[in-house]
Amino acid sequence: MTEYVTTADVEGVLGTDWEGAGDAARAILEANTWLTSRRVNASDPVEADIITAGAYLAQMAAEGALYADRTPALKRKRVKADTVESELEYQDNATASNGRLRLVLDLLRPYLPAGGGSTFDVRRA
Repeated sequence: MTEYVTTADVEGVLGTDWEGAGDAARAILEANTWLTSRRVNASDPVEADIITAGAYLAQMAAEGALYADRTPALKRKRVKADTVESELEYQDNATASNGRLRLVLDLLRPYLPAGGGSTFDVRRA
């Protein structure tokens, strides 16, 4: 994984206490994972715009929003008051998404075969 932002970078953009009640180390991991999985090209040193974007991603991660669970898109909602009835209809082919699973998939993306597949090699350097 590429290191786009560090805690010091994020504090330089957002100030101290940017993580609130969140876990700063995990937030930095999530931000760097998100940027890496999208193949953001950065030079050395990393460009200021990428650091700023990474800082805001880290803040979102600390708030639990970057890799949050997602419910499928709602197509129709029906509620009936008398004799209590409730109905939800989701968009066609819509599925729920687990945030932790998306994080794991983004971490593994460089090791997964292009176009999908069920096997992949993991090597430790």
